[in-house]
Amino acid sequence: MSEQTHYLLLWLEGPLQAWGHDSKFGVRDTLNFPTRSGVLGLLCCARGAGGPEVEWLQQMSTMAMEVRAYARTDRNGSPVMQELPLRDFQMVGSGYDNSDPWQSLLIPKTAEGKKAVGGGTKMTYRYYLQDSAFAVVLEVPEKQAQALAEALQNPVWDLYLGRKTCAPTELIYQGLYENTAAAWQQADTIAESKQRQASYAVMDAGADSKSDKESEANGGEILTLNDVPIQFGTNKRYRDRQVTLLELT
Repeated sequence: MSEQTHYLLLWLEGPLQAWGHDSKFGVRDTLNFPTRSGVLGLLCCARGAGGPEVEWLQQMSTMAMEVRAYARTDRNGSPVMQELPLRDFQMVGSGYDNSDPWQSLLIPKTAEGKKAVGGGTKMTYRYYLQDSAFAVVLEVPEKQAQALAEALQNPVWDLYLGRKTCAPTELIYQGLYENTAAAWQQADTIAESKQRQASYAVMDAGADSKSDKESEANGGEILTLNDVPIQFGTNKRYRDRQVTLLELT
C-alpha cells in the first residue's frame, strides 16, 4: 500500500527572485519560474539542513510539483506587461590583501593559475526576475507534512527566493491540504486579493494525465531541466526532468 500524501501551498512573491538553472561563475542566470532544486533548497533552509541530504532528496524528488505564475492586473482585470529581468553586476576579488595568507586565497586566478593583475578584480553578472509572484503546490509524504509545515512557519535559517539577496514580501507557507484542488483554490484566492491572475503553469510532464502531444496541442511546451537535486552540500549533483509549460491566459 502506497504512503498517503498531503500538499503544501507555497506563495513566492518579492521584488526580486532568481532561480538559477545553468549558471556559470561570471554569469548567474535565472529561469522565469522556480526550479525544483530551488524549492527543495528552501525547505532545507526551513529545516536547518545543510548537508548532502541524499536520503531526504531521494524521497522528495519524486513528489509531484506544479508551479503557477500570477501576473499583475490593472483595474479592468487585464494583465499588466511583465517587467523584464534585471541585470546587475558585482565586482569580485577586489579589496583583498595579498600579504594576508587567507585573503590571498580569495583572489581570482588567471587561466594559467596565477593571481590576476591588480588584485584580481572580476566583473560578474546577475539576473533577477522583477515583481513576480508564484504559487507552488508540492506533494509531501504524510509522515513529513506537519514537520515541514511547522518548519516553514518557524524556519531555522532565513528563507529567500532563489538567492540570499531575494527576500520574500509575503508569507511563504500558505497551508497544508489533502488534495491539489483545495490548494489551488486557496492560491487563486490569494492572487485575487493581490489583483493578480494566473498566466502560465509549469508541471511535471504528463502530470496532468495528458500525453505530451495533447499538451503541445493545447499550447504546452515540453522543457528539459537539470534541476532535480540528488545531493546538496559541497558536492552538489542533479539529474534531468521534463516539464510542461502551459499558458493559462
